[in-house]
Amino acid sequence: MAVVKCAIELRIADVVIDNHGSPMTLSELTTTLGCEPSRLHRIMRFLVHYRIFKEEPVTVDSIGFALTSLSRRLIRHGERSMAALILLESSPVMLAPWHSLSAHVNSWNSPFEAANGKDVWSYAAVNPGHSKLINDAMACDAKVVVSAVIEGCPQVFDGIKSLVDVGGGNGTALSMLVKVFPWIHGINFDLPHVVAVAPKVDSTDTSEVTCSSVSQMQTLFPYEAIPHDEGKVIIVQSVIEDNKDDKLEFVRLMLDMVMMTHTGKGKERTLKQWEYVVSEAGFTRFNIKRINAIQSVIEAYV
Repeated sequence: MAVVKCAIELRIADVVIDNHGSPMTLSELTTTLGCEPSRLHRIMRFLVHYRIFKEEPVTVDSIGFALTSLSRRLIRHGERSMAALILLESSPVMLAPWHSLSAHVNSWNSPFEAANGKDVWSYAAVNPGHSKLINDAMACDAKVVVSAVIEGCPQVFDGIKSLVDVGGGNGTALSMLVKVFPWIHGINFDLPHVVAVAPKVDSTDTSEVTCSSVSQMQTLFPYEAIPHDEGKVIIVQSVIEDNKDDKLEFVRLMLDMVMMTHTGKGKERTLKQWEYVVSEAGFTRFNIKRINAIQSVIEAYV
């Protein structure tokens, strides 16, 4: 993780190789980045071994470094970049709780709070730099997930006139949705310190996104506010299936460890656990739609 973070911070994928348009030799990389040659060589050797970058011939006598599908995810402003998420999870603030995970297995105390003195949201509220890391990370995740939702089950948004994105961050998810479904009025709903710095979403003549906030996330809408005839809650989250044949299942299990480390009671849930949560929240029925992503789409109806 730390070496990948180094590659992102050096901007090897975007500023250098992507803009260059062809494989770059070590000498070219060294000159462009201003790095010490032997250390950069060792870093690139490591990244090539793990197939994050690849080697390709430049001339008969020289080899250059080129992008792979993995390193394209490290381009800062790429369409499906994961760079911001990696920078968040490899930051000192987010890494520190992992070192105290064992001490908190038998309690509901958050390892994050033990390491940083506050829960993750309170910490972000008074640390703008870390808050931006979170918002940027969630935005890059949204670009991947929302694209999968739009491609996999666009019918989820049929007949929806108003859509509230709870914990919508900087509005990336809503901005993508209203462009594809312009009849939807989007409301980006988050904590005040998040909404205060969220960029204005460009709306069209037929689409609109507004922002709203609350002082505490516990005071979110009661389900009674959802119209009984056509309203629903759309949840985009992982569903753990304990399926060893699913190549993405290990990612869901890893996300569950992330939730345990960074929150007090957060978790990735199984189907039975989702059934319980939805029922206890007052919903009478729900369905799950699989998409080409780690997450699934859950529709819950009053």
